[in-house]
Amino acid sequence: MNNKKYSKPLLKSKLSLPELLLSMPSTLWLVLFFLIPSFLVFAIAFKTADPSGGIDDTWTLQTIKNVLRTEYVSVIWRTIWVSVVVTIICLMLSIPVAYWISRQNPKYRYWYLLAVIVPLWTNFLIRIFAWRILLNPEGILRKSLIAIGLLPDDVFLLNNIGAVIIVSVYTSLPFAILPIYAAAEKFNYSLLEAAQDLGASRFKAFYSVFIPGIKRGIFTAILVVLIPAMGAYAIPDLVGGVNGEMLGNKIAIRASAYRNLPEAAALAALLSIIITIPIILALVKQRGLTKSTLGNKNSARGVSK
Repeated sequence: MNNKKYSKPLLKSKLSLPELLLSMPSTLWLVLFFLIPSFLVFAIAFKTADPSGGIDDTWTLQTIKNVLRTEYVSVIWRTIWVSVVVTIICLMLSIPVAYWISRQNPKYRYWYLLAVIVPLWTNFLIRIFAWRILLNPEGILRKSLIAIGLLPDDVFLLNNIGAVIIVSVYTSLPFAILPIYAAAEKFNYSLLEAAQDLGASRFKAFYSVFIPGIKRGIFTAILVVLIPAMGAYAIPDLVGGVNGEMLGNKIAIRASAYRNLPEAAALAALLSIIITIPIILALVKQRGLTKSTLGNKNSARGVSK
C-alpha cells in the first residue's frame, strides 16, 4: 500500500501574523531577561577581576583555567553526583506514589494530590529551617536514633552531604510526583491486566508496560528535579555546611565575599553548560518520541486505507 501521502508530519504549519504578534511579548521577555544576561555572563567569564572588585577590560583565558583547578573540580563533581542521586531517589519515590494515587477512586484522588501540594504552600526557606531544627545535633531525631542504636554517637545529621540530599529530596518530591501522576492518569491500565494474562508477573508488567507508558512524565520529572538541584544554593548553605558546598555556593562566595565577578561568571557559565546537557538530551529524546508517535499514526492510517 502506498503511504506516501501520510508520511508528512501531521503538525507542520507556518505561524500566522496574529500568532507572531501574540508571541512577541514573551520573545522580547526572553531576549531581555535571558539571552542578553546569559551573553553577558559568558562574556565576563573571559575578563579579569579588578583589584577594587570590578571587572578589568583585559580579555583572557586565565579565568577559565582558574575554575578548572582541583578545588572547583571536586565541587563540580559533588554538584553533579548529588543532583543525580536526588533525582533518582525522587523518581523511585514518586513513581509508586503517582501510580497509587492514579488508581484511587476519583472521589478521593484529588485529596491525595492536595496532600502532595500543601507543603509547597509553606515558604521554601521556612521548610529548610524546619529540617535544620529536625537534624540539629541536640534534636529529638538524632537523640532517638542514638537511643535505639541506629546512629553512632560521633555521627551528626547536620552539616554534611547526607543532609543536603535528604532536604533536596523533600523539597523536590512534589515536583516529581505531579508530572508523573499526570502521565499515569492517562495510562490505559487494561494493558497491565493483559500483560499479566499473558504470563507476566505484576512487577514485570509494571516495569515493562507501565514505566514505558509514562515515560513523558518521567522525562519531565527528571528535568524539574535535576536542573534546580544542580543550581541549589539555599539548601547546601543552610544544612550542608563546609562539607556540603555545591557550585551555587561557590558562585555566591566568589561574587560577594571575594568580589571576583569574572570567576563567579565563569563558574555560572560552567553551571549553565552542565544544566543545558540534560535539557538537550531531553529535547532530542522528546523529538524522537514525537516522530515515533507520528510514524505509528501514519502507518495505522495507511493500513486502514
